[in-house]
Amino acid sequence: MTLKVALSACIVTLSLVSSVAAHHPGGPGNTGGAGPIVTIPATTLEQGHFAVAAWYEFSRLGGLDDAQLIQAASKHIHAHSIGTIQSASSALAYGVTDDWTLALRLPYVLRTNIREGHHEHVHGGGVLNTVDARGDSRGFGDAVLLAQGRFLNNVMTGTQAAFLIGVKAPTGVTSRHDAEGLLFEAEFQPGSGSWDGLFGLAMTQRFGAWSLDGNVLYQLTTTGTQDTNLGSRFLYNAAVSYRVVGATNDAHGAFAHAGHEHTRSAKHDHKKGIVHTHVQSPSWAVDLVLELNGERHEMQKIAGVQDINSGGTTVLIAPGVRVSYGSVSGFLSVGIPVVNQVNGLQSKTDYRVISGLAASF
Repeated sequence: MTLKVALSACIVTLSLVSSVAAHHPGGPGNTGGAGPIVTIPATTLEQGHFAVAAWYEFSRLGGLDDAQLIQAASKHIHAHSIGTIQSASSALAYGVTDDWTLALRLPYVLRTNIREGHHEHVHGGGVLNTVDARGDSRGFGDAVLLAQGRFLNNVMTGTQAAFLIGVKAPTGVTSRHDAEGLLFEAEFQPGSGSWDGLFGLAMTQRFGAWSLDGNVLYQLTTTGTQDTNLGSRFLYNAAVSYRVVGATNDAHGAFAHAGHEHTRSAKHDHKKGIVHTHVQSPSWAVDLVLELNGERHEMQKIAGVQDINSGGTTVLIAPGVRVSYGSVSGFLSVGIPVVNQVNGLQSKTDYRVISGLAASF
């Protein structure tokens, strides 16, 4: 299995543990040198190799206007609006064996322009409905540790399959306050305060310059800070990738020559007594990617009571590009919603942009 292709699967599968629909950042599932960007492929790192990645996600949400928030407040509905969700994440992955990879992800999360309807009974029996500008919430989010085990690797057909299992630990900040000094609710905190389990499967089919990838991932969420369960999530992704620049290899699947681009020497005896040394230099590769990224999010519960203005289903169509040179790659993905069905009154995703860099060694 090639190194740059292999660094893909586990290293940022981690970022999928966050949810745009739940007002948490999402992110790429693959920061390797080939193939999809958000979808998780089944490839793993080679034994003894490391991969590192850094990426940035920007999600613009269609915020609720003042009239909507005031109307909701007048009906005693706890509604809020968010301007953007941004996150900067880093990840480290290690190939324990050729078929087992462990990865750790650490995010920094920013939510901007949080606004909320406010219902107040004033002196004399009157009622006042206003909008509170609560400001931004930022800080380190929850760490994720993920293991990927590949159980199928047919090099002749280019078919691979792997299972995913992991945990999200409550390492993030849960004590951020708003512009008025009030504690933000759990859904606005950078961290959740909960231990969550991760369970999933990934599939890959490569042929020539093409790669087809798909995955499912379930996050079993538990109760965390402020006695809040943010809601379990089911994520599903599919991608088609095509290499427009760079070598491919049908016998070992698409992008087989994307890895092992560290400079190396090879000696050939063309004539007795004469030895020539050839140095293989790193080469360029470009992949075009088209993905569908979906998520079903359950309603959150606060002290056991469901919040009807939470959860829903979001599906994005996301064209992207990946450019690689040797063991380093950069990627860009732009996601536009094709399904945006949220429960109750919530801000909806307008678009999502993901960019980043990855390297293997």
